Amino acid sequence: MRCRPVVAPLALVAVLLGLVLFAPVAGAVDRAGLRSTLSKLHNRLGSYAGAYVVNLSDGAVLYAHRDALALAPASNEKLFTTSAALLRFGPSATLTTSLAAAPGVEVDADGVLHGDLYLVGGGDPTLGDTGLTALADQLAAAGVTRIDGGVIGDESAFDTLRGEPDSGYKPDSDLGGWLTALSWRHGAAGATGPARAAATKLATLLKACKIKYDRRPRAGKLSAVAGGGVAADAAPLATLASPPIRSLIQLTNVPSENFYAEMLVKALGAHYGSGGTTAAGLAVVRAQLAAFGVHPKLVDGSGLSRADQTTARQLVRLLERMDGQDTSATWRASLPIAGKTGTLRSRMRGTAAAGRCAAKTGTLIGVSALSGYCTTTGGQNVAFSFIENRVCNYCAKKVEDRMVSAIARLDG
Repeated sequence: MRCRPVVAPLALVAVLLGLVLFAPVAGAVDRAGLRSTLSKLHNRLGSYAGAYVVNLSDGAVLYAHRDALALAPASNEKLFTTSAALLRFGPSATLTTSLAAAPGVEVDADGVLHGDLYLVGGGDPTLGDTGLTALADQLAAAGVTRIDGGVIGDESAFDTLRGEPDSGYKPDSDLGGWLTALSWRHGAAGATGPARAAATKLATLLKACKIKYDRRPRAGKLSAVAGGGVAADAAPLATLASPPIRSLIQLTNVPSENFYAEMLVKALGAHYGSGGTTAAGLAVVRAQLAAFGVHPKLVDGSGLSRADQTTARQLVRLLERMDGQDTSATWRASLPIAGKTGTLRSRMRGTAAAGRCAAKTGTLIGVSALSGYCTTTGGQNVAFSFIENRVCNYCAKKVEDRMVSAIARLDG
């Protein structure tokens, strides 16, 4: 005798389907349960750990523990740098690299530039061969056939301190290149310095465009450069815009790019401060943060220095204020997504946090941090910050992941 499949009545199928679709999320927690879970987990991180968790939907503090303890934030420092860059420059602003001649120097009817050609850096950290090729093509399209002089790399929009404070401003392997306003190939310098290296590459590309020049490429200065561009009395012959600031902050935060962060600080100083220096840029960042009531100790823009100090409460305050800006969507899009992208791509996979939480990581030897946002399974908008010093990095990150996953399950 053959068994026949049992067909459930349609009404019963509908009821069962409804139970599946509208059943509470497995593992969902209420506020009391979340507080208890976070307390148990955070107590594992030792005495040099701070935490602050706020429901942005109603302003309620969901958890706080040593939230005013000043700690080294590692790369959570980049949240200060990139938020200031986004607010000061605006999401669509760009940094410009230019080709220019000295004031009064012109291109004659035969396409001869009677003087030197200056490659003027504007602090674009993404400048590479593609960008220099585009500048060479523009010059050729403008009819220039010969330079009665040389190609000169001008990096005067920034100072010539090549590293950040933690390296004594010397070239630093943690940056992966020399800081310079003319940062071709991630600040490549070779034996001649970054300005001459970029000028030499441009000269090679000009040859490919059948543009001749009479003197060897070198470093030099066109004239006083204000705000990271060509001087007002020197009309550019070609220009190249960087990716917009919205992209630059994402390129900084998602992979945690130290070089980009330090470049953005100097660009802030060049455009809105007293010059293209780390100190001037940090003064701009401090002023922007002070408007939010946030007052960290800033030593650099990347978080490489352990002298940087902030608190979990300050970081959440920043996240809260940024969430209220017109650029909030752009800001959130600059952060790694749990289980999906950047420094969080392999973390919290298969948990409620995956795809729901976006946060900036931070790592130094003995330091770990994670600060960002979760849109919880219950529809709550939560900001959090966890900072730990004097810890095992790997161990601390495991605890961070469990805490954020618990936040993501908040049901109300």
